[in-house]
Amino acid sequence: MTTDTLPQGDLRLLESDIARNMLNSTELARLAYVAPDGTPRVFPMLFRWNGEEVVFAAFAGTAKLTALRARPDVAITIDVAGPPPQVLLVRGRAEVTYFDGVAPDYAAMQERYFGPEQAAAGLAEIDKPGLRMARIAIRPAWVGTFDFMTRFPGGLSAEEFARRGQ
Repeated sequence: MTTDTLPQGDLRLLESDIARNMLNSTELARLAYVAPDGTPRVFPMLFRWNGEEVVFAAFAGTAKLTALRARPDVAITIDVAGPPPQVLLVRGRAEVTYFDGVAPDYAAMQERYFGPEQAAAGLAEIDKPGLRMARIAIRPAWVGTFDFMTRFPGGLSAEEFARRGQ
């Protein structure tokens, strides 16, 4: 199936080369949410894609978790400046699950980003009695991609994008 003609928002865009590249990358994902005071926040985080959800982890007690419980609608971007640029945009609802000790997804992220040796050292440093962590899972409800070569912001064609601002 070709994903070139799918409209922005179509979940089948997760099967596109752009989405696969970003979901398998070790770029930071940026999680956007609304803070308790009603203002927007964007936080860069390690992530992992499990085939159905974009998963993050956080230490219990953070303001981010309080905000996500109150307002679970979020947006995520994973991108590289390029060349060529590649951008994956995801929207969905955050589901927060708490763990006593190191969250398994956090351990997997540490190894994915930093390798087994550095991950083991970092995990040993934080894995102390009383540690509590949270898993933040977002199941995509809307997906967008662009690379400024075949897919452009706003669903524009290459010609329309070239004429922008005129």
